[in-house]
Amino acid sequence: MTMLARLLVVLVALAHVGFLVLEMFLWSGPTGQRVFAMTPEFAEQTAVLAANQGFYNGILAAGLLWGALTNNRAFMIFFLLAVIAAGVFGAFTAKMSILYLQAAPGLVALLAVLAARPKQAA
Repeated sequence: MTMLARLLVVLVALAHVGFLVLEMFLWSGPTGQRVFAMTPEFAEQTAVLAANQGFYNGILAAGLLWGALTNNRAFMIFFLLAVIAAGVFGAFTAKMSILYLQAAPGLVALLAVLAARPKQAA
């Protein structure tokens, strides 16, 4: 696995840690309201749903980081595919920008992982 491929996986993971923080901890505050263009009332009404989304983003981040740290290609591929699927679904059901913020970086990292040759066993 090339260092570039693993770096891209880590960057995607860090983005999902950022999504976790936004959705679980900053959703109802000024930052969350500004980023997601919400009223305070809407932010309060949807805070539990956002926290749930944030938790799932944390799972994706953990899987990606585990794969990168252990150099487990199968883990990285699986979790990158999950990131891409979630990004495509989010783009068509919530906001098109999710395609560029989540799915596209996941696809770039996936292509790098797939292009990297696994080390051959001795």
